[in-house]
Amino acid sequence: MSRIAAILAGLLALPGFLDAGAILPAFLLLVAAIIVFRARLAARVQIAALAVAPHVAGWMLVSDPPHGLAFFGLAVSSWLLAWLLVDRLSRLAPSSIWLRRGLFILIPALFGVWLLLLWELLCIGLDIPKVLLPPPSAIAARFATSIPTLWADFRQTFLKAVLIGYGLGCASGFIVAILIDRSPFLQRGLLPVGNLVSALPIVGVAPIMVMWFGFDWPSKAAVVVVMTFFPMLVNTVAGLAAAGRMERDLMMTWAADYWQTLGSLRLPAALPFIFNALKINSTLALIGAIVAEFFGTPIVGMGFRISTEVGRMNVDMVWAEIAVAAVAGSLFYALVAAIERMLTFWHPSFRVQE
Repeated sequence: MSRIAAILAGLLALPGFLDAGAILPAFLLLVAAIIVFRARLAARVQIAALAVAPHVAGWMLVSDPPHGLAFFGLAVSSWLLAWLLVDRLSRLAPSSIWLRRGLFILIPALFGVWLLLLWELLCIGLDIPKVLLPPPSAIAARFATSIPTLWADFRQTFLKAVLIGYGLGCASGFIVAILIDRSPFLQRGLLPVGNLVSALPIVGVAPIMVMWFGFDWPSKAAVVVVMTFFPMLVNTVAGLAAAGRMERDLMMTWAADYWQTLGSLRLPAALPFIFNALKINSTLALIGAIVAEFFGTPIVGMGFRISTEVGRMNVDMVWAEIAVAAVAGSLFYALVAAIERMLTFWHPSFRVQE
């Protein structure tokens, strides 16, 4: 807090500071927040002041940006106050589970908002050319005017190549893992080959799949199958071996056959391993489909759009595609994680979090 006050005090000595547009209101807001915090008022009042002042000040700096040291001083002070807000929120320990879950979402959301705001402020303050790094406002504007194109690319890459390849790759990896578990010969012969194939570079596999399956989405789905098959295979095999010897002996005393033991004991014990593979594959699948589109695709798709717009110097469109891919991948991962929590609520990792 003393560092923030020192920065703000130093700004007053700058010539023309009080006449520089939005600087004075932003300055007064930050000073008011510091006064409220230092007055040792109720925690709710302090958090409210820290929640309002830096965000409104940051918005003022973006809307009516001044020049010189005053801009950077206020930007740094706003960021430090926002950091203090996140620190205070992270120390809260509410008794309500809903408030705890709300803080669990709010804290990373504030962190993400300030990453975007700092990005915007740096682009404005340093006058970075848009061809090198467009500000988030330019990316958002391009996103709003390109929704039909972005939707067509998303449908081609994610809804076709990623989801179909992800489903086929994970399902086939799971089935082969069951076969390997039943056959010691396959366990000794196929697993080493699987580890070797999993290390193949995607830039080598993608052109071959394009030659085999054509330029449309099936070749991209084939690349996704190759990328997702072996993580699922290896994790499932490891998960099937996770059940304890004592539990297996108990199933044998009940005269349970292989499939009864598999369904009642070994598969439930393997669920954390299986979902670990599903979460890993949720990100690998999107990366594989986008990279595969660099090696041949129709005039639609995220990878095609990225490679084409980079050549045209339309970097804002490239960042819009990256944003779509990031949001889609994050939501896909969150969906798999939510299903994992519903099916493996008994696992110690989830019980400890409660």
